[in-house]
Amino acid sequence: MIRPAPPAPAIDRRRYTKLRRFVLGVLLQAFLHDLLLNRRGLRSLRRDPLPRWVAVTRRFRALALELGGVLIKVGQFLSARVDVLPPEVTSELAGLQDKVPPGPFEGIVGRVEESFGRPLSEVFARFDEEPLGAASLAQVHAATRADSEAGAGTGSRSGETVVVKVLRPGIEVLVETDLSAVAFAVRWLKWSKRIRRRVDLDRLEQEIAKTTRAELDMRAEGANAERFGEMFADSPAITVPRVIWETTTGDVLTLEKIEAPKIDDLDAMAAAGIDRTRVAATLFHCYLDQVLVHQFVHADPHPGNVFVRPAPDAPDGFELVFVDFGMIATVPERLRASLSEYVIALATRDARRMVRSYQRTGVLLPGADLERLEALHEDVFERLWGIEIGAMRDVAFDQAGYFFRRYRSLIYEMPFQVQVELLFSARAMGILAGVTTRLDPRFDFWSEAIPVAERLARRELWQALQEAAKGLPDSLRAAALLPRRIERFLDEEDERRQSARQAEPSAIGRNLPWAILSAASLLAGAIARLGDDPAAAWFFGLAGGAFLVSRLRR
Repeated sequence: MIRPAPPAPAIDRRRYTKLRRFVLGVLLQAFLHDLLLNRRGLRSLRRDPLPRWVAVTRRFRALALELGGVLIKVGQFLSARVDVLPPEVTSELAGLQDKVPPGPFEGIVGRVEESFGRPLSEVFARFDEEPLGAASLAQVHAATRADSEAGAGTGSRSGETVVVKVLRPGIEVLVETDLSAVAFAVRWLKWSKRIRRRVDLDRLEQEIAKTTRAELDMRAEGANAERFGEMFADSPAITVPRVIWETTTGDVLTLEKIEAPKIDDLDAMAAAGIDRTRVAATLFHCYLDQVLVHQFVHADPHPGNVFVRPAPDAPDGFELVFVDFGMIATVPERLRASLSEYVIALATRDARRMVRSYQRTGVLLPGADLERLEALHEDVFERLWGIEIGAMRDVAFDQAGYFFRRYRSLIYEMPFQVQVELLFSARAMGILAGVTTRLDPRFDFWSEAIPVAERLARRELWQALQEAAKGLPDSLRAAALLPRRIERFLDEEDERRQSARQAEPSAIGRNLPWAILSAASLLAGAIARLGDDPAAAWFFGLAGGAFLVSRLRR
Protein backbone atom coordinates (compact mmCIF):
# COMPACT_ATOMS: atom_id res chain seq x y z
CA MET A 1 0.00 0.00 0.00
CA ILE A 2 1.42 3.35 -1.06
CA ARG A 3 1.15 6.00 1.61
CA PRO A 4 0.08 9.45 0.45
CA ALA A 5 2.74 12.15 0.57
CA PRO A 6 2.48 14.44 3.61
CA PRO A 7 0.72 17.73 2.88
CA ALA A 8 2.95 20.67 2.04
CA PRO A 9 3.36 23.13 4.96
CA ALA A 10 1.04 26.11 4.81
CA ILE A 11 2.64 29.35 3.68
CA ASP A 12 1.53 32.97 3.48
CA ARG A 13 1.28 33.66 -0.26
CA ARG A 14 1.29 37.44 0.09
CA ARG A 15 4.42 37.33 2.24
CA TYR A 16 6.07 34.85 -0.13
CA THR A 17 5.44 37.15 -3.11
CA LYS A 18 7.07 40.10 -1.30
CA LEU A 19 10.11 38.03 -0.35
CA ARG A 20 10.50 36.63 -3.84
CA ARG A 21 10.30 40.10 -5.37
CA PHE A 22 13.00 41.38 -2.98
CA VAL A 23 15.30 38.39 -3.66
CA LEU A 24 14.98 38.81 -7.43
CA GLY A 25 15.72 42.54 -7.15
CA VAL A 26 18.91 41.96 -5.12
CA LEU A 27 20.12 39.19 -7.45
CA LEU A 28 19.43 41.30 -10.53
CA GLN A 29 21.27 44.30 -9.07
CA ALA A 30 24.26 42.15 -8.07
CA PHE A 31 24.39 40.61 -11.55
CA LEU A 32 24.19 44.00 -13.26
CA HIS A 33 26.62 46.03 -11.13
CA ASP A 34 28.99 43.45 -9.64
CA LEU A 35 29.31 41.13 -12.61
CA LEU A 36 28.23 42.68 -15.90
CA LEU A 37 29.38 46.29 -15.35
CA ASN A 38 32.49 45.20 -13.48
CA ARG A 39 34.20 44.33 -16.75
CA ARG A 40 36.89 46.39 -18.43
CA GLY A 41 35.38 49.18 -20.49
CA LEU A 42 32.05 49.17 -18.61
CA ARG A 43 33.21 50.13 -15.12
CA SER A 44 32.54 53.83 -15.74
CA LEU A 45 28.83 52.97 -15.87
CA ARG A 46 28.95 51.13 -12.52
CA ARG A 47 27.46 52.89 -9.49
CA ASP A 48 29.48 53.35 -6.31
CA PRO A 49 28.86 50.07 -4.44
CA LEU A 50 28.62 51.48 -0.87
CA PRO A 51 25.59 53.80 -1.37
CA ARG A 52 23.99 51.07 -3.47
CA TRP A 53 24.30 48.41 -0.75
CA VAL A 54 23.25 50.87 1.94
CA ALA A 55 20.04 51.42 -0.03
CA VAL A 56 19.54 47.64 -0.29
CA THR A 57 20.15 47.32 3.46
CA ARG A 58 17.59 50.04 4.20
CA ARG A 59 14.97 48.25 2.09
CA PHE A 60 15.78 44.96 3.80
CA ARG A 61 15.45 46.52 7.27
CA ALA A 62 12.03 47.93 6.41
CA LEU A 63 10.93 44.57 5.03
CA ALA A 64 12.24 42.72 8.11
CA LEU A 65 10.39 45.07 10.50
CA GLU A 66 7.22 44.66 8.46
CA LEU A 67 7.34 40.88 8.09
CA GLY A 68 9.46 39.68 11.04
CA GLY A 69 10.32 35.98 11.17
CA VAL A 70 13.63 34.69 9.84
CA LEU A 71 14.41 38.08 8.25
CA ILE A 72 15.02 39.55 11.72
CA LYS A 73 17.63 36.86 12.44
CA VAL A 74 19.43 37.57 9.16
CA GLY A 75 19.50 41.28 9.99
CA GLN A 76 20.78 40.64 13.52
CA PHE A 77 23.61 38.53 12.14
CA LEU A 78 24.65 41.21 9.64
CA SER A 79 24.34 44.05 12.17
CA ALA A 80 26.87 42.32 14.45
CA ARG A 81 29.51 42.06 11.72
CA VAL A 82 31.13 45.43 12.48
CA ASP A 83 34.48 43.71 11.94
CA VAL A 84 33.71 43.13 8.24
CA LEU A 85 30.84 45.34 7.07
CA PRO A 86 31.10 49.13 6.83
CA PRO A 87 29.41 51.10 9.64
CA GLU A 88 26.96 52.61 7.13
CA VAL A 89 25.49 49.10 6.65
CA THR A 90 25.60 47.84 10.25
CA SER A 91 24.05 51.05 11.61
CA GLU A 92 21.04 50.57 9.31
CA LEU A 93 20.48 47.11 10.82
CA ALA A 94 21.31 47.94 14.44
CA GLY A 95 17.67 48.64 15.31
CA LEU A 96 16.76 45.03 14.57
CA GLN A 97 18.55 44.03 17.79
CA ASP A 98 16.05 45.71 20.09
CA LYS A 99 13.14 47.18 18.13
CA VAL A 100 11.32 44.08 16.94
CA PRO A 101 7.63 44.95 17.32
CA PRO A 102 5.89 42.68 19.87
CA GLY A 103 2.94 40.55 18.87
CA PRO A 104 -0.58 41.20 20.21
CA PHE A 105 -0.90 40.25 23.88
CA GLU A 106 -4.18 38.41 23.28
CA GLY A 107 -2.39 36.06 20.89
CA ILE A 108 0.35 35.36 23.46
CA VAL A 109 -2.23 34.59 26.17
CA GLY A 110 -4.10 32.32 23.78
CA ARG A 111 -0.91 30.44 22.92
CA VAL A 112 -0.05 29.88 26.60
CA GLU A 113 -3.57 28.72 27.49
CA GLU A 114 -3.75 26.40 24.49
CA SER A 115 -0.35 24.94 25.36
CA PHE A 116 -1.26 24.19 29.01
CA GLY A 117 -4.93 23.43 28.41
CA ARG A 118 -6.15 25.75 31.19
CA PRO A 119 -6.49 29.49 31.92
CA LEU A 120 -3.37 31.60 32.18
CA SER A 121 -4.12 32.53 35.80
CA GLU A 122 -3.88 28.88 36.85
CA VAL A 123 -0.32 28.66 35.50
CA PHE A 124 1.02 32.13 36.33
CA ALA A 125 -0.29 34.30 39.15
CA ARG A 126 1.05 37.37 37.33
CA PHE A 127 1.90 37.70 33.65
CA ASP A 128 3.10 41.14 32.49
CA GLU A 129 1.43 42.43 29.36
CA GLU A 130 4.47 44.51 28.33
CA PRO A 131 7.17 42.10 27.08
CA LEU A 132 10.74 42.27 28.36
CA GLY A 133 11.90 41.63 24.82
CA ALA A 134 10.52 40.67 21.45
CA ALA A 135 12.55 38.46 19.12
CA SER A 136 11.91 37.18 15.65
CA LEU A 137 10.23 33.89 16.61
CA ALA A 138 9.13 34.47 20.22
CA GLN A 139 8.81 37.11 22.90
CA VAL A 140 9.60 37.14 26.61
CA HIS A 141 7.36 38.25 29.47
CA ALA A 142 8.00 38.57 33.20
CA ALA A 143 5.67 36.46 35.32
CA THR A 144 5.12 34.97 38.76
CA ARG A 145 4.37 31.31 39.13
CA ALA A 146 0.99 30.31 40.53
CA ASP A 147 0.91 28.55 43.91
CA SER A 148 -0.44 25.42 42.24
CA GLU A 149 2.71 25.26 40.11
CA ALA A 150 5.38 26.62 42.46
CA GLY A 151 6.96 24.00 44.65
CA ALA A 152 5.94 21.19 42.29
CA GLY A 153 9.45 20.45 41.09
CA THR A 154 13.08 20.59 42.02
CA GLY A 155 14.28 24.14 42.67
CA SER A 156 10.76 25.61 42.39
CA ARG A 157 9.69 28.28 44.89
CA SER A 158 6.29 29.74 45.68
CA GLY A 159 5.81 33.17 44.12
CA GLU A 160 9.06 32.96 42.17
CA THR A 161 9.52 35.65 39.53
CA VAL A 162 10.35 34.06 36.19
CA VAL A 163 10.66 34.93 32.52
CA VAL A 164 8.40 33.16 30.06
CA LYS A 165 9.38 32.77 26.43
CA VAL A 166 6.35 32.19 24.20
CA LEU A 167 6.29 31.43 20.49
CA ARG A 168 4.55 34.11 18.47
CA PRO A 169 1.08 33.13 17.25
CA GLY A 170 1.19 31.87 13.67
CA ILE A 171 5.00 31.77 13.62
CA GLU A 172 5.02 28.30 12.03
CA VAL A 173 3.40 29.68 8.87
CA LEU A 174 5.85 32.59 8.74
CA VAL A 175 8.85 30.27 9.12
CA GLU A 176 7.63 27.94 6.37
CA THR A 177 7.04 30.94 4.11
CA ASP A 178 10.55 32.27 4.73
CA LEU A 179 12.06 28.83 4.12
CA SER A 180 10.16 28.67 0.83
CA ALA A 181 11.77 31.99 -0.09
CA VAL A 182 15.19 30.55 0.81
CA ALA A 183 14.48 27.59 -1.48
CA PHE A 184 13.51 30.06 -4.23
CA ALA A 185 16.81 31.95 -3.83
CA VAL A 186 18.75 28.66 -3.87
CA ARG A 187 17.12 27.65 -7.16
CA TRP A 188 18.34 30.89 -8.74
CA LEU A 189 21.83 30.60 -7.24
CA LYS A 190 22.18 27.14 -8.79
CA TRP A 191 22.44 28.83 -12.18
CA SER A 192 25.91 30.02 -11.18
CA LYS A 193 28.52 27.34 -11.82
CA ARG A 194 31.04 29.14 -9.56
CA ILE A 195 28.61 29.07 -6.62
CA ARG A 196 27.58 25.44 -7.26
CA ARG A 197 31.24 24.43 -7.25
CA ARG A 198 31.89 25.97 -3.85
CA VAL A 199 28.64 25.31 -1.98
CA ASP A 200 26.41 22.26 -1.76
CA LEU A 201 23.30 24.41 -2.11
CA ASP A 202 20.83 21.59 -1.46
CA ARG A 203 22.54 20.68 1.81
CA LEU A 204 22.78 24.35 2.68
CA GLU A 205 19.04 24.74 2.27
CA GLN A 206 18.40 21.60 4.35
CA GLU A 207 20.69 22.82 7.15
CA ILE A 208 18.99 26.23 7.30
CA ALA A 209 15.55 24.59 7.36
CA LYS A 210 16.51 22.05 10.04
CA THR A 211 18.10 24.65 12.33
CA THR A 212 15.26 27.16 11.92
CA ARG A 213 12.50 24.60 12.57
CA ALA A 214 14.38 23.35 15.64
CA GLU A 215 13.98 26.83 17.16
CA LEU A 216 10.22 26.27 17.30
CA ASP A 217 10.60 23.56 19.98
CA MET A 218 10.85 25.14 23.44
CA ARG A 219 11.52 21.82 25.17
CA ALA A 220 14.55 21.26 22.93
CA GLU A 221 15.76 24.78 23.75
CA GLY A 222 15.45 24.03 27.46
CA ALA A 223 17.48 20.83 27.05
CA ASN A 224 20.13 22.79 25.11
CA ALA A 225 20.35 25.36 27.91
CA GLU A 226 20.88 22.65 30.53
CA ARG A 227 23.56 20.95 28.44
CA PHE A 228 25.37 24.26 27.95
CA GLY A 229 25.24 24.90 31.69
CA GLU A 230 26.72 21.46 32.39
CA MET A 231 29.52 22.12 29.89
CA PHE A 232 30.63 25.20 31.85
CA ALA A 233 29.63 24.04 35.32
CA ASP A 234 33.25 24.41 36.48
CA SER A 235 33.62 27.91 35.05
CA PRO A 236 32.53 30.65 37.50
CA ALA A 237 32.49 33.18 34.64
CA ILE A 238 29.79 31.41 32.56
CA THR A 239 26.18 30.79 33.63
CA VAL A 240 22.72 30.12 32.18
CA PRO A 241 19.28 30.63 33.74
CA ARG A 242 17.70 27.59 35.41
CA VAL A 243 14.99 25.88 33.34
CA ILE A 244 11.68 25.44 35.17
CA TRP A 245 10.32 22.31 33.52
CA GLU A 246 6.97 22.27 35.37
CA THR A 247 5.80 25.25 33.31
CA THR A 248 7.61 24.45 30.07
CA THR A 249 5.95 22.96 26.98
CA GLY A 250 6.70 22.76 23.27
CA ASP A 251 5.43 26.35 22.87
CA VAL A 252 6.41 27.90 26.22
CA LEU A 253 9.77 27.99 28.01
CA THR A 254 9.99 29.19 31.63
CA LEU A 255 13.34 30.27 33.10
CA GLU A 256 14.55 31.85 36.30
CA LYS A 257 14.83 35.61 35.99
CA ILE A 258 18.37 37.01 35.91
CA GLU A 259 18.88 40.76 35.99
CA ALA A 260 21.92 41.87 33.96
CA PRO A 261 22.83 44.47 31.30
CA LYS A 262 23.47 43.39 27.73
CA ILE A 263 27.02 42.69 26.69
CA ASP A 264 27.16 45.80 24.50
CA ASP A 265 26.02 48.13 27.32
CA LEU A 266 29.45 49.65 27.91
CA ASP A 267 28.16 52.35 30.29
CA ALA A 268 26.58 49.77 32.60
CA MET A 269 29.81 47.76 32.64
CA ALA A 270 31.83 50.85 33.49
CA ALA A 271 29.42 51.76 36.30
CA ALA A 272 29.76 48.24 37.74
CA GLY A 273 33.56 48.38 37.51
CA ILE A 274 33.71 45.54 34.99
CA ASP A 275 36.79 45.45 32.76
CA ARG A 276 35.37 45.10 29.26
CA THR A 277 38.74 43.93 27.85
CA ARG A 278 38.47 40.90 30.17
CA VAL A 279 34.85 40.44 29.06
CA ALA A 280 36.05 40.27 25.44
CA ALA A 281 38.77 37.73 26.32
CA THR A 282 36.37 35.57 28.38
CA LEU A 283 33.80 35.54 25.57
CA PHE A 284 36.50 34.67 23.01
CA HIS A 285 37.83 31.73 25.04
CA CYS A 286 34.32 30.53 25.84
CA TYR A 287 33.57 30.20 22.13
CA LEU A 288 36.84 28.48 21.34
CA ASP A 289 35.96 25.92 24.01
CA GLN A 290 32.49 25.47 22.53
CA VAL A 291 33.86 24.80 19.05
CA LEU A 292 37.07 22.89 19.81
CA VAL A 293 36.33 21.06 23.07
CA HIS A 294 32.59 20.50 23.36
CA GLN A 295 31.54 20.73 19.67
CA PHE A 296 28.27 22.29 20.90
CA VAL A 297 27.97 25.95 19.94
CA HIS A 298 25.53 28.69 20.92
CA ALA A 299 25.09 29.94 17.36
CA ASP A 300 23.30 33.23 18.06
CA PRO A 301 25.50 35.32 20.41
CA HIS A 302 24.21 38.74 19.39
CA PRO A 303 24.09 41.33 22.21
CA GLY A 304 20.46 40.53 23.02
CA ASN A 305 21.40 36.97 23.98
CA VAL A 306 24.50 37.54 26.15
CA PHE A 307 24.52 39.57 29.37
CA VAL A 308 27.17 40.61 31.90
CA ARG A 309 26.71 41.00 35.64
CA PRO A 310 29.04 41.40 38.63
CA ALA A 311 30.10 38.14 40.28
CA PRO A 312 32.47 38.46 43.26
CA ASP A 313 33.36 34.75 43.16
CA ALA A 314 34.49 34.85 39.51
CA PRO A 315 38.22 35.45 38.82
CA ASP A 316 37.60 38.76 37.01
CA GLY A 317 34.61 39.82 39.10
CA PHE A 318 31.91 39.22 36.47
CA GLU A 319 30.03 36.42 34.76
CA LEU A 320 28.54 36.07 31.30
CA VAL A 321 24.90 35.01 31.18
CA PHE A 322 23.81 33.20 28.01
CA VAL A 323 20.16 32.94 26.95
CA ASP A 324 18.26 31.78 23.85
CA PHE A 325 19.53 28.30 23.00
CA GLY A 326 17.17 27.69 20.11
CA MET A 327 19.91 27.95 17.50
CA ILE A 328 22.64 25.43 18.33
CA ALA A 329 25.41 24.23 16.02
CA THR A 330 27.22 20.94 16.46
CA VAL A 331 30.70 20.36 15.04
CA PRO A 332 31.14 16.88 13.54
CA GLU A 333 33.82 14.78 15.22
CA ARG A 334 35.63 14.34 11.91
CA LEU A 335 36.25 18.10 11.73
CA ARG A 336 37.44 18.68 15.30
CA ALA A 337 41.08 17.68 14.70
CA SER A 338 41.19 19.89 11.59
CA LEU A 339 39.87 22.91 13.48
CA SER A 340 42.37 22.32 16.29
CA GLU A 341 45.15 22.18 13.73
CA TYR A 342 43.90 25.45 12.24
CA VAL A 343 44.08 27.25 15.61
CA ILE A 344 47.56 25.86 16.29
CA ALA A 345 48.69 27.00 12.83
CA LEU A 346 47.19 30.46 13.42
CA ALA A 347 48.92 30.91 16.77
CA THR A 348 52.29 29.63 15.50
CA ARG A 349 52.14 31.47 12.13
CA ASP A 350 52.59 28.14 10.35
CA ALA A 351 51.28 28.66 6.80
CA ARG A 352 51.96 25.08 5.72
CA ARG A 353 50.06 23.65 8.67
CA MET A 354 47.16 26.00 8.03
CA VAL A 355 46.84 24.84 4.42
CA ARG A 356 47.03 21.25 5.66
CA SER A 357 44.15 21.97 8.04
CA TYR A 358 42.11 23.21 5.04
CA GLN A 359 42.80 19.91 3.29
CA ARG A 360 41.77 17.83 6.30
CA THR A 361 38.59 19.85 6.74
CA GLY A 362 37.64 19.47 3.08
CA VAL A 363 37.58 23.23 2.51
CA LEU A 364 39.97 23.12 -0.45
CA LEU A 365 38.75 22.23 -3.90
CA PRO A 366 40.64 19.46 -5.75
CA GLY A 367 43.62 20.75 -7.72
CA ALA A 368 44.22 23.82 -5.53
CA ASP A 369 47.72 25.29 -5.83
CA LEU A 370 49.04 24.48 -2.35
CA GLU A 371 52.38 26.29 -2.76
CA ARG A 372 50.66 29.53 -3.77
CA LEU A 373 48.22 29.19 -0.88
CA GLU A 374 51.10 28.76 1.56
CA ALA A 375 52.82 31.82 0.12
CA LEU A 376 49.58 33.83 0.45
CA HIS A 377 49.17 32.83 4.10
CA GLU A 378 52.79 33.66 4.87
CA ASP A 379 52.17 37.11 3.41
CA VAL A 380 48.98 37.50 5.44
CA PHE A 381 50.86 36.61 8.64
CA GLU A 382 53.66 39.00 7.76
CA ARG A 383 51.37 41.96 7.03
CA LEU A 384 48.47 41.43 9.45
CA TRP A 385 50.08 39.71 12.45
CA GLY A 386 49.46 41.59 15.68
CA ILE A 387 46.87 43.97 14.20
CA GLU A 388 44.20 44.76 16.78
CA ILE A 389 40.72 43.54 15.95
CA GLY A 390 39.28 47.06 15.75
CA ALA A 391 41.80 48.03 13.06
CA MET A 392 41.70 44.72 11.18
CA ARG A 393 39.03 45.73 8.68
CA ASP A 394 40.73 49.00 7.69
CA VAL A 395 44.19 47.42 7.47
CA ALA A 396 42.81 44.51 5.43
CA PHE A 397 41.21 46.98 2.99
CA ASP A 398 44.48 48.91 2.73
CA GLN A 399 46.38 45.70 1.93
CA ALA A 400 43.72 44.39 -0.47
CA GLY A 401 45.38 46.00 -3.50
CA TYR A 402 48.74 44.37 -2.73
CA PHE A 403 47.23 40.93 -2.27
CA PHE A 404 45.14 41.26 -5.42
CA ARG A 405 48.15 42.24 -7.54
CA ARG A 406 50.38 39.47 -6.21
CA TYR A 407 47.81 36.68 -6.04
CA ARG A 408 45.39 37.76 -8.77
CA SER A 409 45.02 34.33 -10.34
CA LEU A 410 44.56 32.59 -6.99
CA ILE A 411 41.95 35.11 -5.83
CA TYR A 412 40.02 34.77 -9.08
CA GLU A 413 40.16 31.00 -8.75
CA MET A 414 39.05 31.03 -5.05
CA PRO A 415 39.79 27.33 -4.50
CA PHE A 416 37.59 27.04 -1.40
CA GLN A 417 34.28 25.32 -0.79
CA VAL A 418 31.88 25.85 2.09
CA GLN A 419 31.49 23.05 4.63
CA VAL A 420 27.78 23.17 5.45
CA GLU A 421 28.38 21.44 8.81
CA LEU A 422 30.36 24.52 9.89
CA LEU A 423 27.87 27.08 8.58
CA PHE A 424 26.26 28.05 11.89
CA SER A 425 29.49 27.72 13.87
CA ALA A 426 31.07 30.17 11.42
CA ARG A 427 28.02 32.41 11.84
CA ALA A 428 28.53 32.39 15.61
CA MET A 429 32.22 33.21 15.28
CA GLY A 430 31.35 36.04 12.90
CA ILE A 431 28.91 37.57 15.37
CA LEU A 432 31.50 37.03 18.11
CA ALA A 433 34.10 39.00 16.14
CA GLY A 434 31.69 41.92 15.85
CA VAL A 435 30.71 41.88 19.54
CA THR A 436 34.38 41.64 20.57
CA THR A 437 35.22 44.63 18.39
CA ARG A 438 32.56 46.67 20.18
CA LEU A 439 33.83 45.59 23.60
CA ASP A 440 37.50 46.20 22.95
CA PRO A 441 38.72 47.57 19.60
CA ARG A 442 42.29 46.88 20.80
CA PHE A 443 41.59 43.21 21.46
CA ASP A 444 44.57 41.13 20.28
CA PHE A 445 43.08 37.80 19.25
CA TRP A 446 46.48 36.67 17.92
CA SER A 447 48.07 36.56 21.36
CA GLU A 448 44.85 35.28 22.97
CA ALA A 449 44.96 32.29 20.60
CA ILE A 450 48.48 31.27 21.68
CA PRO A 451 47.58 29.65 25.07
CA VAL A 452 44.63 27.93 23.40
CA ALA A 453 46.96 26.53 20.73
CA GLU A 454 49.40 25.33 23.40
CA ARG A 455 46.58 23.56 25.23
CA LEU A 456 45.37 21.95 22.01
CA ALA A 457 48.91 20.83 21.12
CA ARG A 458 49.34 19.22 24.55
CA ARG A 459 46.00 17.47 24.19
CA GLU A 460 46.91 16.30 20.70
CA LEU A 461 50.24 14.90 21.97
CA TRP A 462 48.57 13.22 24.93
CA GLN A 463 45.99 11.55 22.68
CA ALA A 464 48.79 10.33 20.38
CA LEU A 465 50.67 8.91 23.38
CA GLN A 466 47.52 7.20 24.63
CA GLU A 467 47.03 5.58 21.22
CA ALA A 468 50.67 4.53 21.15
CA ALA A 469 50.45 3.24 24.73
CA LYS A 470 47.60 0.91 23.79
CA GLY A 471 49.93 -1.04 21.50
CA LEU A 472 53.07 -0.62 23.62
CA PRO A 473 52.67 -3.81 25.73
CA ASP A 474 52.25 -5.95 22.61
CA SER A 475 55.23 -4.26 20.96
CA LEU A 476 57.46 -4.77 24.04
CA ARG A 477 56.33 -8.37 24.38
CA ALA A 478 57.12 -9.05 20.73
CA ALA A 479 60.49 -7.31 21.08
CA ALA A 480 61.34 -9.37 24.18
CA LEU A 481 60.46 -12.63 22.40
CA LEU A 482 62.31 -11.74 19.21
CA PRO A 483 65.85 -12.72 20.40
CA ARG A 484 64.66 -16.12 21.64
CA ARG A 485 62.87 -16.78 18.38
CA ILE A 486 65.93 -15.85 16.35
CA GLU A 487 68.14 -17.90 18.70
CA ARG A 488 65.80 -20.89 18.36
CA PHE A 489 65.98 -20.55 14.61
CA LEU A 490 69.78 -20.48 14.76
CA ASP A 491 69.83 -23.50 17.14
CA GLU A 492 67.68 -25.43 14.71
CA GLU A 493 70.01 -24.40 11.93
CA ASP A 494 73.01 -25.50 14.04
CA GLU A 495 71.44 -28.89 14.66
CA ARG A 496 70.78 -29.28 10.98
CA ARG A 497 74.35 -28.35 10.18
CA GLN A 498 75.79 -30.61 12.89
CA SER A 499 73.75 -33.48 11.61
CA ALA A 500 75.28 -32.75 8.27
CA ARG A 501 78.67 -32.48 10.07
CA GLN A 502 78.93 -28.76 9.35
CA ALA A 503 80.96 -26.32 11.40
CA GLU A 504 79.61 -25.29 14.83
CA PRO A 505 77.84 -21.92 15.08
CA SER A 506 79.95 -18.99 16.06
CA ALA A 507 79.41 -16.83 19.17
CA ILE A 508 78.64 -13.96 16.83
CA GLY A 509 75.67 -15.87 15.41
CA ARG A 510 74.31 -16.58 18.88
CA ASN A 511 74.59 -12.90 19.94
CA LEU A 512 73.18 -11.52 16.67
CA PRO A 513 69.52 -11.36 17.86
CA TRP A 514 70.42 -9.29 20.92
CA ALA A 515 72.58 -6.97 18.84
CA ILE A 516 69.71 -6.45 16.39
CA LEU A 517 67.27 -5.71 19.24
CA SER A 518 69.72 -3.27 20.84
CA ALA A 519 70.30 -1.38 17.60
CA ALA A 520 66.59 -1.25 16.72
CA SER A 521 65.63 -0.01 20.19
CA LEU A 522 68.37 2.62 20.11
CA LEU A 523 67.07 3.92 16.76
CA ALA A 524 63.45 3.96 18.01
CA GLY A 525 64.53 5.83 21.13
CA ALA A 526 66.36 8.46 19.09
CA ILE A 527 63.28 9.02 16.92
CA ALA A 528 61.03 9.25 19.98
CA ARG A 529 63.44 11.69 21.65
CA LEU A 530 63.32 14.02 18.65
CA GLY A 531 59.55 14.13 19.01
CA ASP A 532 59.72 14.75 22.80
CA ASP A 533 57.96 11.41 23.28
CA PRO A 534 58.28 10.06 26.86
CA ALA A 535 58.47 6.54 25.39
CA ALA A 536 62.08 7.38 24.40
CA ALA A 537 63.26 6.36 27.89
CA TRP A 538 61.68 2.93 27.48
CA PHE A 539 63.40 2.33 24.15
CA PHE A 540 66.81 3.48 25.46
CA GLY A 541 66.42 1.20 28.46
CA LEU A 542 65.54 -1.74 26.22
CA ALA A 543 68.55 -0.99 23.99
CA GLY A 544 70.89 -0.96 27.01
CA GLY A 545 69.45 -4.20 28.38
CA ALA A 546 69.75 -6.01 25.08
CA PHE A 547 73.34 -4.81 24.67
CA LEU A 548 74.20 -5.98 28.21
CA VAL A 549 72.73 -9.43 27.53
CA SER A 550 74.72 -9.72 24.30
CA ARG A 551 77.95 -8.90 26.16
CA LEU A 552 77.25 -11.34 29.01
CA ARG A 553 76.41 -14.15 26.58
CA ARG A 554 79.70 -13.59 24.79
